[in-house]
Amino acid sequence: MSLSGIVNLVQTALELGLLCSLTVLALFLSYSMLNVCDLSTDGCFTLGATVGAAVALAGHPYLSLPAAMAAGVVSGFITSLLQTKMGVNSLLAGIIVNTALYSVNIAVMGSSSVMNMNKTETVFTKMRALLDGTVLQGQSKLLVALLAAAAVAVILGLFLKTRLGLAIRATGDNADMVRSSSINPAFTTIVGLCVANAFTALSGCLLAQYQKSVNIDIGTGMVTIALASLLIG
Repeated sequence: MSLSGIVNLVQTALELGLLCSLTVLALFLSYSMLNVCDLSTDGCFTLGATVGAAVALAGHPYLSLPAAMAAGVVSGFITSLLQTKMGVNSLLAGIIVNTALYSVNIAVMGSSSVMNMNKTETVFTKMRALLDGTVLQGQSKLLVALLAAAAVAVILGLFLKTRLGLAIRATGDNADMVRSSSINPAFTTIVGLCVANAFTALSGCLLAQYQKSVNIDIGTGMVTIALASLLIG
């Protein structure tokens, strides 16, 4: 393999790693901070990809990012509601939501298993046009992935230092202590899972626009990859 081929391979791996790192940060919040293993990650990742693709195909590439995150918030809210208000085990709640999201994702994709975005404007094509004629014109995908990962990492770091963020961290350590401090652990769990799933959906949205296509299995195995990355990291 030539040197340029190796460089391209490393760059592609770095771009994909940065995009998937958003899901790792999401599981860092839910698994490490809240001590909840959210198995709805695969479905939520696909949900973000399908919603983001649908909005981008409608001609709104920038709006696709908040739309995907909003869909992730809804997914996280339902998962946390099953756990906190209905007494469903966290693992079972994640499996239930993940299974239900398969049908939801098919509906978002218009009863199709594939969405093609080859001729669609995305945040990556917008960045490429913005950098056209500069020294960074060939690094648009890497720059978008780097900016997204850095922004989410900073936002998550600042969020965990707020009073609500500290309450979420305390809930994962000792829910009884949090309850005795007049903090509702159900509320902190709901907020934590909503934020985590928003990041997961954003990761799926960016990956879909990066690949310029979405299939119903795009999120398969993401929870395993993210957990492995989290534990190794």
